[in-house]
Order: sequence, then C-alpha cells, then structure tokens
Amino acid sequence: MAREIITLACTECGDRNYTATRNKKLETERREVKKYCPRLRRHTIHREIK
Repeated sequence: MAREIITLACTECGDRNYTATRNKKLETERREVKKYCPRLRRHTIHREIK
C-alpha cells in the first residue's frame, strides 16, 4: 500500500495528539501542521514522528 498512518506530536509539549495518513510516494518529507494542542490550550506546530 502507498498510504501509511503517521502520528503528529506537538513541538512544544511533546504530546502525540493526532494521527493522519499520507502517501509515501508523493510526500517524501515529514509533515508539519499547525493544530490545536489540548494541554497548552492553543494552536502549535505538530510534526510527524515515527
């Protein structure tokens, strides 16, 4: 399968808050998205982790 499940972690507190899928063949770099962090109660950058 070309799609894999990834986990997004907050860059400030380190919590793993979200999961998403991505196409390995088309998206070769790690995803970075601004999303809401429940612990900090504000929007922060979340990065893909293994």
